[in-house]
Order: sequence, then structure tokens, then C-alpha cells
Amino acid sequence: MFNRYRIISICLALVALVSCTAVPTDNSSPAPQTPAPQVSAKMESADEIKLRIGPGDPVAGKSKAEMCFGCHGEDGNSTDPETPKLTGQYGSYITKQVRDYLSGLLTHQTMGPMAVNVDDEDLYDISAYFASQPMMKGAAPSNNKLGKHLFENDDLPRMMVSCKSCHGITGKGLAPGNPVYPVIGGQHRDYLLGQMLKFRKGIRNNSTGGVMNTTVHSLSDAELEALADYVSGL
Repeated sequence: MFNRYRIISICLALVALVSCTAVPTDNSSPAPQTPAPQVSAKMESADEIKLRIGPGDPVAGKSKAEMCFGCHGEDGNSTDPETPKLTGQYGSYITKQVRDYLSGLLTHQTMGPMAVNVDDEDLYDISAYFASQPMMKGAAPSNNKLGKHLFENDDLPRMMVSCKSCHGITGKGLAPGNPVYPVIGGQHRDYLLGQMLKFRKGIRNNSTGGVMNTTVHSLSDAELEALADYVSGL
């Protein structure tokens, strides 16, 4: 039980931290004097990209990732709605999932055997390659009001924090980034729904501190479907 409250506290603290780091714009500066904000934005973007890629070499990773292309696509944009997109996903998160298949914490008829045949260096490089690709994006924004409400708002009576607390307002991660929580904005609807159902049933249990199991435990089928619909369009 204490993990549940600990994770909720951590996520709420992250929200407070993010909201407190906004920098007000100085409108008193002359119009031409805009390079400083631009430089800051570029530096932040570079830091986020470095964090997203992780320790691997994306150039070396492209050739090593060829065995993944059949299911996940050459650029990480899978065409099968039940196979996750990997494009722009945190490299460290991809690495963790593969290791979870290797340990048996996750099971899959294809991923299990694949995990056995990839050493750490190759795994880092493959993860870095997919992480370096353009961020995944939904085909069209969803106007699902229930999904949007669940994504953006806490429901503490049901011991739930908002999805944006850990995944960011657009589902693309928090700033500063935290690769523990994956990019989900723009992921396939069917894949998202399937994974949330597995978390709710306890079939999947590999989220940090069991936060996903706790978060979706009280959600109905209709609420999960609304969330998957909304998030897939981000």
C-alpha cells in the first residue's frame, strides 16, 4: 500500500516542479533582442534529445535494428495497431522493456526469443536509433471529452493521479524529461487499450512501483476506451 501513496506523491511533486519552472517573458526588451530565448529553447531541446536517445549510438543502431523493422517499421512507426510505435520513444524505456522480456517479467511469443539474442551494447544502440526518430504523433486529434478529462485531471477519491502528471500534457513526456514514464501521445489506440486492460487485470506488472496497475484499477471499460482514444490522437 505504501508504494501507492509514494508514487502518487512523487507524481504530484513532479507536476508542482514543472509548473514552478516556467520563465516569464520580458516584454520590455526590444523586438530584435530575442536570441537569448531562442538559444535557451535550443539548449533545452538538445538536452531532451540526449536524454531521449540514452547511452547508445543511433547510427550503429540502425543496422542492428533491422530485425525489428518487420514488426515495428523501419522508422519505428508500426502499421499493426496492436504493435507499439517506437519512434521517438525514450531509449532507456525501450531498453527496460526488452530486459523485462528477457527476465520473464513480460512475455511475448516474438519478443521473448528476440530479447535472448541481443546483448547490452546492441540493445542500447537499437533503442537509441528508434529514440532518435521523429516523435510519434496521432493521425488526428480526438475530441473525446471523457478521455481528455481523465488524462488531465486527478481523481484522488479513486487514488488516481492524472496521466499528464507522469506522461506530460501532450503525452510526449515531461520537461525535464523522465524516461521512466514512456511517450504515449500518438501511440496506437488498440495497443494503448490492450496494455491498460493488462495492467488492470494484473497480467502486466512492470510499471514503476506498480503505478499503472493502481491508476487503471478503478477505471471502467468505457473509461479505458475513452483514454485510449484521446491519447492516441495526441
